[in-house]
Order: sequence, then structure tokens, then C-alpha cells
Amino acid sequence: MAPVQVLIASPLEAELAARIQAADPRAEVLFEPDLLPPARYPADHRGDPAFRRDAEAEARWRALLDRAEVLFGIPDDTAEGLAAAVTGLPRLRWIHATSAGAGEQVRKAGLPPEALERVAVTTSSGVHAVPLAEFAVLGLLAVAKDLPRLLADQRARAWPEVRQPMRELRGQTLFLVGLGAIGREVARLGKALGMQTVGFRRTEGPPPEWVDEVHGRQRLPELAPRADAVVVSLPHTEETTGLVDRATIERLPPGCIFVNVGRGKVVDEPALVEALRGRRIAGAVLDVFATEPLPRDSPLWTLPNVLVTPHAAALSARENERIVELFVANLRRYLDGEPLANAVEPGVWY
Repeated sequence: MAPVQVLIASPLEAELAARIQAADPRAEVLFEPDLLPPARYPADHRGDPAFRRDAEAEARWRALLDRAEVLFGIPDDTAEGLAAAVTGLPRLRWIHATSAGAGEQVRKAGLPPEALERVAVTTSSGVHAVPLAEFAVLGLLAVAKDLPRLLADQRARAWPEVRQPMRELRGQTLFLVGLGAIGREVARLGKALGMQTVGFRRTEGPPPEWVDEVHGRQRLPELAPRADAVVVSLPHTEETTGLVDRATIERLPPGCIFVNVGRGKVVDEPALVEALRGRRIAGAVLDVFATEPLPRDSPLWTLPNVLVTPHAAALSARENERIVELFVANLRRYLDGEPLANAVEPGVWY
């Protein structure tokens, strides 16, 4: 029986491609790095936008695509690249995306149901839990300890006669909006800090480890006054668009710390800006935004109680290694005819 042809369609370190090849003799890895755009930084899955193949290289790339039954990475890491692969490669049966939120790319690709039945798309959900949870804790501590004031005092070489007490996180109530791998890791770290953890998710069931309470998402506005801190880690889907709405934000208590490491469109951004500008909540640490890159005229850039990062909190030197570990486990499932982990569900797009 001929081996399954697995094409590396995203920039990847050679040693990690070799790890995929060594995983199972039933698969053959097609990997030609010179046909892929060079990575600009660790875990850059789109590569240098200036990269172009000449006619000979494009013919070689097309020949590899035509052989592929499995793709590691979405070509060009775009919805357009995904649509072109699914509709133009008759041998293709599975694409593994290198991002956790690839369901949004699948939705934007506009593929017909029969195409999504023929080609499974899986995501890398879960591999970013550690760096994103650590970043969320950074956000909680930065606001709780009033980091902007400390930095301003340092720059001014100020040694105030009247000193301000530091807020403690121990005993505070932490809302986890999303209880996937990221939310559960934030819960674990929150419990280590002595926080009360309250989770919100779409499915019923007992609380996972490190979570004290679980509620349906629809109860978020009702329970918002209890939140000393909120960490959002939800993907963007039709169900989650605007889930953290104006009603929820307006009911948050004045000392609330708001952190978003999920997707910007989950939150009513104008309502959040108003709450921050009016000091109706303590502060926000945001890695994601409704529009990215964040427009230069956004007030979020200059609000003194906001820390902005450029959707980079998930980046880690170990990211590709973790993605490959997930892919190899899924490759064995594929070869054994078992259901794939992290498969995007059409209609839900997650």
C-alpha cells in the first residue's frame, strides 16, 4: 500500500519536518523549504510576504500540491489559500491548520458542504495554552499592582512620601470566559494565586479541575458584578460575536481587571473603551482587537489604564514543536481511520 503523502505547506524547521517523517512509516513527508516563504520570526506560519516563486519553482510546488493527501499548514495561511487547496486538489483529504482559530478561516473560505465532507480541517487549539495563560496572569498582576504608575514614577525618579498600598489577587474572584485549554490553564494559575475561579462555557457539566463554579454563557451579564477580574479566551464564532456585550461591561465592578487573549470581536470594544476612559473598571490588558492591526486612531493606544500587545502573546519558541506533537498524534489517528482531534465543525466554525 502506497504511503500517505503529507506536504509541509507552512514554514517549518527541518528537524521538526524530520520528526513528522519519523512518526509513522505509513506516511511520506514532502518537504522542500526553498519552495516556502522564509519565516521572519519563530512560528511565523505565513512567512515573508515578499517571497515569490519563479516559474520553475511554481511548477515544482504545484506538483507537490497535486500529490498531497494531507497538508501541514494552510497554504499562505489565508482563507483564500484554504479554499484554493480544498477545491483544486482532488487527492486532498485533510488540512491541519497551525492556528487555534482556523475555524474563522474555514468560515471565510465559503466552501460548499460537500467539500467540507471530503476534506477535514483541524486546528492547533490547545498548543498556545501555556504562553497565553502566563500572559493573562501578567495582565492581572500589571493592573493589580498598578504597573503604569510604577513605571511613571521610575521614569520621573520619584520617591513618594505617601505610598500607595498594592492590591492583592488572593481572595479575588476571577471570571474565565471560555474553558478550553487556555481558560483551564488560567484557572490553574489563578488558584495558585489564591483566587476564586468561575468559568463560563456553552456546554453543561461539572467544573473541570481548578474551577470552583461553572455557568452557561447566558448568565454572564447577571453575574458580572461578582467579577474582580475577567479573562476572555474564546474563539470568534457566530455564537461568540459580541458575547461580552455592553450590558455585561456596564455591570462589572469599578475594580475589575479585564484581559482578552481570545478574539477581539467577542467583546463590545466601544463599550469597553467607554468603561476604561471613565475609569468604571480598573484597567485592561488586550492582545486581540475587533480590527487588526489596531487602527492608529484607536483610543486604546493612549488610555493610561490599558496595555496593548500586537496579537503576539501566544508566540513561543516552542510553538512549532507543540504543533508538530499535536499533528503527529492526529496523523496516527488519520492513518488508523480514527476521528481527528480538533476538527472544525461546519456551521459552528470551531
